[in-house]
Amino acid sequence: MSKKLVLMDHDGAVDDYLSVVLLMTMEEVETLGVIVTPADCYIQPAVSATRKILDLMGRSEVPVAASTVRGLNPFPVLFRRDSFAVDRLPILNEKGTIDTPLISEPGQNFMVRVLRDAVAPVTLMVTGPLTTVAQALDIAPEIESKIQEIVWMGGALNVIGNVSKDMEPGQDMSAEWNAYWDPIAIERIWQTQIPVVMCPLDITNNVPLTVEFSNLLARQRKYPISDLAGQCYALAISQDYYFWDILATAYLAHPEFYQLREWETEIITEGISQGRTKVKTGGRKIKAMDKVDTAKFYNYILQQWARSVDS
Repeated sequence: MSKKLVLMDHDGAVDDYLSVVLLMTMEEVETLGVIVTPADCYIQPAVSATRKILDLMGRSEVPVAASTVRGLNPFPVLFRRDSFAVDRLPILNEKGTIDTPLISEPGQNFMVRVLRDAVAPVTLMVTGPLTTVAQALDIAPEIESKIQEIVWMGGALNVIGNVSKDMEPGQDMSAEWNAYWDPIAIERIWQTQIPVVMCPLDITNNVPLTVEFSNLLARQRKYPISDLAGQCYALAISQDYYFWDILATAYLAHPEFYQLREWETEIITEGISQGRTKVKTGGRKIKAMDKVDTAKFYNYILQQWARSVDS
């Protein structure tokens, strides 16, 4: 059975790095590269941490590229600074050198090249804003036919968003952060015929990071992956933190854990609801992860991280 071709685009938050780790454990997937979008991070430490993670995983053949896109609404500094902390974790710096290559061209151009060269349609695994994908399509509209689907962690369909009034005065809390960073980019994707599978807050709200999970992870810290994950989650345990990107990424290997539902939607690009992914009859059809077997999901994550890095 041929492997699923995947190109990952993440934006440098704690759960983004661990999504890279999870992706590297998937025998069902061939990863063509990892792009870092400068949204929920500072780009230099985020790229550095990503390369070090690939080294740790024994996957230094996977190239990394830094996107140069910009969004409309920057993430809070409090969120973005975690990229510095992850980059300096001892487990990622024991070796002292980095082997994973950094591509010299911007990430959006790298995306165009990878899609053009791919021998079969590629799944885009996007755990940040859709801006890099949108710009790649603007550069080379013909790559649309090379995209199998976009699996995207973003949006909030029928629940409150996570862009709070404390962080962004004047907003009505209907938007999710990856959508709010650049709603115009989502609108660009919505104008295409590319199939979209969303992992919205509606479902991620059901998979919190708990002390119980962290304790289970701690018990298997003899495995480097679990040790890394535990150190990363220690940065977030005091917050209301969820398996946002991890839940989206796990879908690539185990879609049978999920129930999907089709929605007709539109994107609000301005005003107090900027970034809202609104359910609207007659709108752009997408599929959204609607339900997940949470027990199977949590067990899968623990299982994938209980392994040596050379397995």
